[in-house]
Amino acid sequence: MKVRLEGRIFHVFKRVTAVVDPSSVAKRIVANVEQVVVGKRQPLILALVAWLCEGHILLEDVPGVAKTIMARALALSVGCTFKRIQCTPDLLPSDVTGVNVYNQQTAQFEFRPGPIFAQIVLADEINRATPRTQAALLEAMAEGRVTVDGVTYPLAPPFLVIATQNPIDHEGTFPLPEAQLDRFLMKFSLGYPTWEDELRMLELLRKRHPIETLQPVVTADELRQCQMAVRDVHVDGKVSQYLLQIVHETREHPDVALGASPRASIALYRTSQAMAALRGRNYVLPDDVKRVAPAVLTHRLILKPESRLRKVTATAVVDEILSEVAVPTLSPEPPTP
Repeated sequence: MKVRLEGRIFHVFKRVTAVVDPSSVAKRIVANVEQVVVGKRQPLILALVAWLCEGHILLEDVPGVAKTIMARALALSVGCTFKRIQCTPDLLPSDVTGVNVYNQQTAQFEFRPGPIFAQIVLADEINRATPRTQAALLEAMAEGRVTVDGVTYPLAPPFLVIATQNPIDHEGTFPLPEAQLDRFLMKFSLGYPTWEDELRMLELLRKRHPIETLQPVVTADELRQCQMAVRDVHVDGKVSQYLLQIVHETREHPDVALGASPRASIALYRTSQAMAALRGRNYVLPDDVKRVAPAVLTHRLILKPESRLRKVTATAVVDEILSEVAVPTLSPEPPTP
């Protein structure tokens, strides 16, 4: 474009800012990860929802169902650094965060960062670590930084912690306290594959593991832009009241001793925005809330002892609440972007 001022012609260039579509980014990541992890689309979508909300994931599942492979595939798909922490009872907090080491040549202490200084961190069998070591993850998960000997070190975004625990073997474990469970944005399982998916997996592994050839399809900067875009997704007032009604019902349910906290309301709000964005919309529907509610709420509920004796589960409680709370009717006209 040309502009004439006082007889001179100036060339004015308009800066065009590229807008990243979270839906297209998610499709690229899902298609790439599915080259390695077969038949786990729904858990993979939930993992992306948590990542776009800058939250963290707790995977409770039996060994050997591709929890580690999924975390590695996510890191490779976005070109992020990946570290694995194998939690054991003798693991120290400094083994996670890092330690200051004295350098005899410079006569100074030098900080050597631990495995927490990665963009995707897999804490395998987190309930086998002592409570003191488990607490070393809290500051990193909540604030995206680590403090060692009074010095604070920021963690490179996008930062994601994927923790796993075995629901069967409880010998020699330290169950996560409620305060730490509440720090995880979502909790879900991968489950066993179907016959067809497991047969396809065997065919993929015939010569070599497909993760060895996996290439990045999205940059870390694109994912950061998606995280920012998710916050602009519109949430109607009726939808906000609907998700709050679900959360408040958990506090009044006769089988629940401790219901979901206000942090759960925020988590349900954010994850609903991310789910809507992944489905290609800039506004949230009640169906988005229903899709993420079990993964957001079940690990935050503490059931009464007599209810546990009657084999009542947190999943059954959340499903019952979702079926009973009235779904609001929204205007047919979606909001303009």
